[in-house]
Amino acid sequence: MRYIKEILNPEFKIGLYQWNNKYIIKIESGLFEQTYKIDEYEVERADELEAGLDKVFMDSVRSKFDAMQEDFFASLRRNNVVF
Repeated sequence: MRYIKEILNPEFKIGLYQWNNKYIIKIESGLFEQTYKIDEYEVERADELEAGLDKVFMDSVRSKFDAMQEDFFASLRRNNVVF
């Protein structure tokens, strides 16, 4: 996987990668990450992908991270892994 660049964001670590004829956007928050893939031929340039990271999308990403954390720790508590 080839690292292209970091996309600056005040809340999340966002990396743009290229692998297997796809662009990969990896968004990280603490223990969790979300990965989005798009075929290279869908965009003219990798830089165009940044435009897709608008407020509406990033609000959805944040909501998914919240749900991921809630689900994970609820499972750990339910199974007596953590208290």
